[in-house]
Amino acid sequence: MDQLKQQIEVLASEYFFEIVAVRHHFHQHPELSCEEFKTAEYICQKLVEYGIPFKAGVAETGVVGLIRGRNADKKCIALRADMDALPIVEMNQVEYKSVFPGKMHACGHDVHIACLLGAAKILNTLKDQFEGTVKLIFQPSEETYPGGAIRMIGEGVLDDPAPEAVIAQHVINTLDCGKAGFKSGAYMASTDEFFITVKGKGGHAATPAQVIDPILIASHIVIALQQIVSRNADPVIPTVVSIGKIIGEGRTNVIPDEVKMEGTVRTYDESWRKEAHQRIAKIATGIAESMNALCEVRISHGYPFLNNDHELTSNLHQLAIEYLGKENVTVLPKRMTAEDFAYFAQKVPSCLYRLGIANEAKGIASNLHTSTFDVDENCLKTGMGLMAWLAFRLLQPTE
Repeated sequence: MDQLKQQIEVLASEYFFEIVAVRHHFHQHPELSCEEFKTAEYICQKLVEYGIPFKAGVAETGVVGLIRGRNADKKCIALRADMDALPIVEMNQVEYKSVFPGKMHACGHDVHIACLLGAAKILNTLKDQFEGTVKLIFQPSEETYPGGAIRMIGEGVLDDPAPEAVIAQHVINTLDCGKAGFKSGAYMASTDEFFITVKGKGGHAATPAQVIDPILIASHIVIALQQIVSRNADPVIPTVVSIGKIIGEGRTNVIPDEVKMEGTVRTYDESWRKEAHQRIAKIATGIAESMNALCEVRISHGYPFLNNDHELTSNLHQLAIEYLGKENVTVLPKRMTAEDFAYFAQKVPSCLYRLGIANEAKGIASNLHTSTFDVDENCLKTGMGLMAWLAFRLLQPTE
């Protein structure tokens, strides 16, 4: 085992500068959800270079590669990386800054792809030493509903060969570079979006008796929706109901005809999730009707909550300790953020773990989805090595 660890560490160091350049390419050329055509082309180019067979065009821009070891049909482990960027203007002043204004890899998906390519190159080098197949899943559109995972599943990504486990690595700014974190069981929340339109009767702000004020009504709805969390949700089930957008096209002296609101509801229980949807609609329409207005509520069903398989996650946690050392592997808290990787976890034992990327001494600590997000690129060496190690150990001969 020590010899294998040393082999992977040596290869990760050997391929490090190449993978940094790969990450720079992706970071400079970010593509939004469902637009990852050039990203996919570059991934395919690298897989050709590495001699790894693949299939492109899965879910339009997704790519699936296969690394066949000894006894390739014996077992399959899948490794997944998401590919899409975000509509954010990058503020970092770095040589690899996005060349596309208003588009940025602010969630680390560039790191995810680069690490998976690095792990693929390592595993392909060592393929004569493990038994089974590693499936490489380069997935589009994680950031936008309905997400690329469910589309790839629908197009057979979990077939031929069928993986016994799916593993994803995702960066996090709350862990230092060189560290990793795991959480068994429920880890990330379901996420749904709701859209509320309050239709009143506009008019002059100085004649309120002649209007049905949708701004006032919307304000009551915003406050009332908070009781879903404080008084309706079971305290042991994490729940979030947040309004992120309110539009009322009036003026200082003009009350508009309608107000539009948009928000999100997140939780960890499917039964309560359904009930929360019903309560949002009932509260909003009830308040509007009581104040002589109309209300339309639309709820967009998003990703389910992510459940990391207990046995797999516990195993990976211990394997990560073997590779990184106990002091560099931690147990993660639950998060109310969401991931369409949850769809994989509904089909196959799966685990999404976190890769530390922070380095406060270098000023690298910005949160995900911010205009100054960046990583300590030494995380690429850790990330590709750890992914390769985990896959190899799951496929290691038992002789």
